[in-house]
Amino acid sequence: MAKRLDSRAPGFAAAFAALVEEKRAAEPDVARDVAAIIAAVRARGDEALIDYTKRFDRLALTPERLRIGRDEIDAAERACAPKVIDALRFAAQRVEAYHARQRPEALDYIDAQGVRLGARWRPVSAAGLYVPGGTASYPSSVLMNALPAKVAGVARIVMVVPTPDDALEPAVLAAAKLAGVSEIYRIGGAQAVAALAYGTATIAPVDKIVGPGNAYVAEAKRQVYGVVGIDSIAGPSEILVVSDAKSDPAWIAADLLSQAEHDVAAQAILITDDAGFAARVETEIASQLATLPRGNIAAASWARFGALIVLGSLDEAPALIDALAPEHLELALDAPERLAARLNHAGAIFLGRYTPEAIGDYVAGPNHVLPTARSARFASGLGVLDFMKRSSIIGCDEASFAALAPAAIALAEAEGLGAHAHSLAIRLGRARDQ
Repeated sequence: MAKRLDSRAPGFAAAFAALVEEKRAAEPDVARDVAAIIAAVRARGDEALIDYTKRFDRLALTPERLRIGRDEIDAAERACAPKVIDALRFAAQRVEAYHARQRPEALDYIDAQGVRLGARWRPVSAAGLYVPGGTASYPSSVLMNALPAKVAGVARIVMVVPTPDDALEPAVLAAAKLAGVSEIYRIGGAQAVAALAYGTATIAPVDKIVGPGNAYVAEAKRQVYGVVGIDSIAGPSEILVVSDAKSDPAWIAADLLSQAEHDVAAQAILITDDAGFAARVETEIASQLATLPRGNIAAASWARFGALIVLGSLDEAPALIDALAPEHLELALDAPERLAARLNHAGAIFLGRYTPEAIGDYVAGPNHVLPTARSARFASGLGVLDFMKRSSIIGCDEASFAALAPAAIALAEAEGLGAHAHSLAIRLGRARDQ
């Protein structure tokens, strides 16, 4: 049964703190196994990928079959229903347009001492995209991961996707083609992450790896970080809905279940100022669970991690929202901007009663790859800057160097770094001799 909290009840602060600190992802200890897989891929390359794919995905491959060919991709696109292709194109256009506005501008100026300062941005050379495979995979996630890389100007975008029993959703390949993915390989798990990080005879290494996966994939990303960049370690999905009694309880119930159906460890929370409305939403949840295709998953998530929080006033909500730092935050209110302006921590904020989280999953435009497990306190959703890096630009002439050097020499000497100080002082000496 979902938790029920009331801010006017004794013990609310302790109960809410327990909700905030609750661990939902009971990850198995896979570090040793993952380390062995990575070592095998580094040592044996394609041979290890083929062995692990046969073992875990029940699929026999050869080096030539690791890569999914253009003919297979085109055939998959033809196998998709026209309405799916149209929807993918529509979504891609909106996602690409939104992310195009994230492109950073170069910085270049001369300061008061005559020093040229600036910054320039360049894309990573190659990005790797991990996509969960099989028939329960998500073409929308392909768009969300690949299109920011495309907008950033990444020249080589590589996708890995497991195909257990040789099964793969055609829309995933269609989305990859639409998003400009350069290469696709039918491998998954920690071994795919290792191949992206270190390379094999068939797969050249990349500079950054993004995309969600199971505990083995997450641990592999942890272990290869530093050799390559990574986006984040994704946790179970979560949604927090703030609503007053003016909303339709059936709508709010549907929104909560839209995330609960992802995973038994997902979390859905309602904050409201009306106990009767909370009860009506709970009744609607029970009714809708009986009809959902993934009702068993959603029911387990709601029973174990769901929560209904009733406040004396919604003025209490900002502090609670910031403490939860939710991945998805819906403000189903008449004037949601007023509450949103008071918030600091949320992955994505959905304004008003006609902006369900699901619209953001597919076609709104902003990225649906968002920080989970309260990491919105310090992290952002995936974007163009995740595929770019910034280089500082510094340029002195003789006069501007002379203006800066004495202070730099004093600091170098204070730190006991004589070669630093000499590198500076020798130029002042040359300037005096000329």
